[in-house]
Amino acid sequence: MQNTLKASVTFEGVGLHSGQSARLVINPAAAGHGIVFKRTDIALGNTMVPALWDHVERTALCTRLVNSAGVSVSTVEHVMAALAGCGVHNALIEIDGPEVPILDGSSAEFVRGIMGQGTHRLATPVSAIQVLKPVTVEKDGATATLLPCDRLMIEFHIDFDEQAIGRQSRILDLRNGAFVRELCDSRTFCRRVDVENMQANGLALGGVPGENAIVFDGSRVESGEGLRHSDEPVRHKMLDALGDLALAGGPLLGRYVGDRAGHALTNTLLRELFATPGAMRRVDCDLAMTARLPGQGLVRSEIPHPSRRVA
Repeated sequence: MQNTLKASVTFEGVGLHSGQSARLVINPAAAGHGIVFKRTDIALGNTMVPALWDHVERTALCTRLVNSAGVSVSTVEHVMAALAGCGVHNALIEIDGPEVPILDGSSAEFVRGIMGQGTHRLATPVSAIQVLKPVTVEKDGATATLLPCDRLMIEFHIDFDEQAIGRQSRILDLRNGAFVRELCDSRTFCRRVDVENMQANGLALGGVPGENAIVFDGSRVESGEGLRHSDEPVRHKMLDALGDLALAGGPLLGRYVGDRAGHALTNTLLRELFATPGAMRRVDCDLAMTARLPGQGLVRSEIPHPSRRVA
């Protein structure tokens, strides 16, 4: 069955790129509502922004949603990953600014808030999107692929010149609370060489190494607490991918494979999936399918502790 939250939960912080403060409230919603953002700082016009793939204005460094009136919400990927990973299918997200708070740079605080309130089962089956045949997109040497699978699996490969990152690969079956245990606390990262360029272009204005982002500079890791996982960068890329795939409009049953892929390429992949005849179908989940979805088998004690570190 579809799920929503038992009660509202509030988060406050600054946006990673805008540097603007925002208050975000995730509210329960009825079956069939889906995930929708509402800009509470805008008084007139259409302030509702659906969290759907065809509302994405594709950018390289974050995922930005825009409605038909031009109202937008950016950097939605971490909260979307938390909702998908916790099995929340319906929510009204009120936000009083243009960008979702970055918090600690991961999805962990969103997960703690959602699981702290708990989820409420609704009396309507959840409709999943089943991948029926392979779909692949490629740009500038990066690729993203969706393959048929009876559950959601994410496979990711990255390759950076920075010695502290290098080549990293990971595969994860998202069943049985795996997102909460394995991915949710992995933080956003960038290279030191990119920081000045981003800030010169009006981005990363709210980024603070060690507080809400990891910065890699050759063999150096700028993070106040060290790494939470030895392969934290590839885990964060997987977190981002889950958040971007959550914009499909329902849980995915398929295997995602990303090779140096980013937000824009994953959105291009979803567009290709829905545009390709016979590549997908919507299916109401029976008990066996539901048991394989992210958000099933969650255990609150398995949420990573904020002080977890490996280096």
